[in-house]
This record gives sequence, C-alpha cells and structure tokens, in this order.
Amino acid sequence: MAEDQDIKLFAPAALLPDGWAEDVVIAVRPDGSIESVSKGGSPANCRRLKGPAVPGMPNLQSHAFQRAMAGLTEQKALGSESFWTWRDLMYGFLQRLTPRQMEAIAAQLYAEMVKAGYTAVAEFHYLHHSPSGDAYDDPAEMSKRLLSAAERSGIGITLLPVFFANGDFGGAPPGEGQKRFLHDPESYQDLLASLRPLCTGPQRRLGAAPHSLRAVTPDSLSEVLRGLESIDSGAPIHIHIAEQQREVERCRAWSGKRPVRWLLDNQAVDSRWCLVHATHMTPDETTGLADRGAVAGLCPTTEANLGDGFFPAVPYLNEGGAFGIGSDSQISISPIEELRWLEYGQRLLHRERALLVEAGSRHVGAGLYRAALDGGARASGRPLGRLEAGCRADILVLDDEIPNLWGRAGDELLDAVVFAGNANPVRDVMVGGAWVVEERVHRDEEKLFTDYKAALSALLAGR
Repeated sequence: MAEDQDIKLFAPAALLPDGWAEDVVIAVRPDGSIESVSKGGSPANCRRLKGPAVPGMPNLQSHAFQRAMAGLTEQKALGSESFWTWRDLMYGFLQRLTPRQMEAIAAQLYAEMVKAGYTAVAEFHYLHHSPSGDAYDDPAEMSKRLLSAAERSGIGITLLPVFFANGDFGGAPPGEGQKRFLHDPESYQDLLASLRPLCTGPQRRLGAAPHSLRAVTPDSLSEVLRGLESIDSGAPIHIHIAEQQREVERCRAWSGKRPVRWLLDNQAVDSRWCLVHATHMTPDETTGLADRGAVAGLCPTTEANLGDGFFPAVPYLNEGGAFGIGSDSQISISPIEELRWLEYGQRLLHRERALLVEAGSRHVGAGLYRAALDGGARASGRPLGRLEAGCRADILVLDDEIPNLWGRAGDELLDAVVFAGNANPVRDVMVGGAWVVEERVHRDEEKLFTDYKAALSALLAGR
C-alpha cells in the first residue's frame, strides 16, 4: 500500500454492520484503518476482490507456546486422565522453552491463524521467566518475543501478560512447575509499565490477565487492577474462571462461593472483562455475567479436549450475553471449528438443533459469526470486527468457488462457512490494510516454517 494515499477495494458482496451489501467499495487509509465504506459502487480505480468480503475474526484466547505440544498429550497413562494431568505434562514441556523458540513457535502459529481467518489475537501470556524461575536480564524478554512474532506474521495482537502468584485458592504456595510464571504485584506492574510504550501502535494493545482465582489472592488481585488502572484505565482484563468442577469445589471450600459468583461480588466486572471458559455456572451466575456486559471467552475445541464440560450457551445468549472464541491450546487453529462445536455441543447437551440463533434470524452460522466478531473485538480492546469507517481494515476474502460455498450468498453463505465442511474457505487476508495472505499463501510462509521446525526439533530432542 502506498504510504501517502488511500487504497480502494471493490467487493462484489460484503458483510457490513447492517447486513450484506453488493458492489461495496472500501477505502483504506495509509494507517490501515477504514476510511469509508460505500454500497452500490463501481470497481473503477479499485482492486477487485476475488470473492465476498467479511471481517476477520478476533481470537480472544491463545497460549502460543502450546502450538508446539499439540498432539503430544493424547496418550492414556495409568489411572484417569483429566485437565490436571494434562497440566502437569504441559508444565514439563515448557521448562525447556527458550525465548528464541517461543518466538519461532508463536510466529508460525500466528501465520496459521491468519490463513484460517483470525486477524487478531489476544495472547494470554504467562511464560515470563527463565527455567530456573529467575527473571531474564530484560524481564519483558518473552513478551517482546511475542510482539515480534505478531509483527513477523502480520497479525494484530492484544498482549495480556499474566499475573500469577499462587498455586491454589487462599494464597497456597506455587508448585515447582509454575516458577516461570510468577510475579508479585510490584514486579508485575513494572512489567506492564515497560510494555506500555511498545503497545501503542494501531496493531497492538496491552491488557492484563490475572491468571485465575487459584493463582491470586483477593488483595493481590485488587492491587494489580489498581496498577493497571494507573497505566491504562480502558485496558482489557482477562481471567480463566470456573473451567473445571474441581476448581469450583475448591473455590467454595475457600470462600463459600463459586468462582464466578465470587468475582461478580468482589470486583467491578464490566465490558472490559473477558471471563475465559466460565464453563460451570449456575443460572444466577449466568444471568449476572450477561448483565455485566463482560465477554465469555469460549474455546470449544480446547474445552472438549480437556474434558471441561459444556458452557451454558443457550440461557446465556437468551440473557443477551456476549461471547467470543479462542484457539487456546492450539489443538485447532480454525474459527470455523470453534463456532461449529459451540453449536454442536449445545445440540448434544439439549438434544435439539439450531439452538444458538440471533433474535430475528433463522441463520445459525451467520449469527454465531457475527456474535463472535463483536465479542472478540470487545475482548481485544481494539476497533475490530466490522467493515465500517474507523475500524481496522481486517478483511477476509472468501472463495465462493469451492464446493462448500458454491451457489450460496448472504447469510446462507456464512451458514455454509460454519457448517458445510472442513475446507478452509479463506482465499486472501488483509490485516490492518496490508495483504498478509494472497491466494492462500502467507507472505513469509517458508521462513516462518523453517524457524518453527528448528525450534520444534530441539524441543522434541530434549524429551
């Protein structure tokens, strides 16, 4: 894109905030934001897109390093397997990970995300320190590696450094496998302050992530949030919560309340917050979360892989709750699969079809896609998810010549994107005004994969 002038795109059809439109001209500023969107335009002096245009999907929950261990924990050991046994395996894997390997893994992952249709990622980042637990010479070393990976891959990023101080509810000491994660409130605020100047551009945003109620105390959580307020009062806040039944039981033993209830009663949860998973909620908690305007961060493929359970999506959406989707453990890097299994999980749970439908619409896939755009944008803290003036020019060009989408248009097209097969329908991807994927090929695909293979070879050799 020229540095001193807008570019113009002509889409034969595009998904706009008020619905589908034909012959749409999208003007993109040099800074990568959308200048204007016009319906019924002409392709003259425009780049003609090779298919329908839809907003790119924000990915609101990612642990980048887990891309390298996907598929390596699918063997049954003696006894029962659970989230907690998986967590022990994960802790052992990450003890060997170097900053250079982290960057290579994340860059490869982010390139795969863009090819699949994710144009922004919220990176829930807790691997801060060296394997000994000591800070690197630059305490922000690992965070900077993730920022570099995002830049190399072309994806937009909301960096969410994790505050992790304890091993369980009530201030229990951390375990040996958690020593690379740890901060006290003061060192954590120093980390945020050092990263703030690096996250001010249009493709970056800084937020905060108290890991979970297991990993903080009430006092340290409040102190961290006060510190964040002094750095950026509008920053997004993400937290893992109520993912597993054992977590719920231990929270009740500690506080007399379930995790979501405790958080709603003790913190000013609002639209800045993203409650990741929130799998196990009572009807009262479900209503309370929806009423606060927070976003439920749903990761159905990871939640299924770990045996978490089913999020109460039907009552939550009936209460007007907002949600977005994330790839989390990276066993799937497909927004389509997350949306599909969000609906399929509810069908299995309720033994009915077409459950998660927008009010006034009959189209399940289209409604899921729109809702995940809105919730993901809110959780990212960036102007995303809409093809309209002022938002980032994050645009997917769909290939409506593939069998999955042939002969479909409008909301039927989006239904087919979600439910009509496993072929990736994304042909081209623009992120922040730059073409990152063209004709299904990432702009730096070969180099990123070469670096990833070197990193993974070293990690696997050390097992």
